[in-house]
Amino acid sequence: MPEIVFENIYKENFTFWEKISDADREYICQNSYMLTYPKGRNIHNGKECSGVIFVRSKNLRLYMMSEEGKEITLYRLHRGDLCMLSAITFDIFIDAEEDSQCCVVSGPAFAAVSQRNPDIRIFALETAVSRFSDVMWVIQQVLFMSMDKRLAIFLSDESARTGSDTIALTHGQIARYMGSAVKWYPGC
Repeated sequence: MPEIVFENIYKENFTFWEKISDADREYICQNSYMLTYPKGRNIHNGKECSGVIFVRSKNLRLYMMSEEGKEITLYRLHRGDLCMLSAITFDIFIDAEEDSQCCVVSGPAFAAVSQRNPDIRIFALETAVSRFSDVMWVIQQVLFMSMDKRLAIFLSDESARTGSDTIALTHGQIARYMGSAVKWYPGC
């Protein structure tokens, strides 16, 4: 993909873009690639660095899974969101909720340019703090709220996000998002 496409995408979405050198912008673009993930595809399993993921369209879900198969959604990423956790080896999973198009910046390239540019480090820190806040909200809900209250909050948030009173999710999807789903194993 021509570097100019990445240049335009990043210029619109990265607040640090105009503050870094032309050489660093070019380096980030040269170490970027566009990927389309099909619905349901796992794109990060915590075993290796996937790079910094910028969501261009649709949705990704970041979650943790217990050894027993219980999942808890940490947060969801939508168009225009950035995932920094995918750039480190961290025990999280990322799945495409729908066919999703993403720009991926190589983790080592992003780290190298970040070392030279405090504006990128600030941007990355602000992104991480925002996501940490999301994770703390999930933990607060799981530990201190009843299931009916968590469900009401989830449905209200999902309605606001989609702009519709119709929630196009299955019971299983909602349970996974809320951290109340357990994988069922036949014969158990």
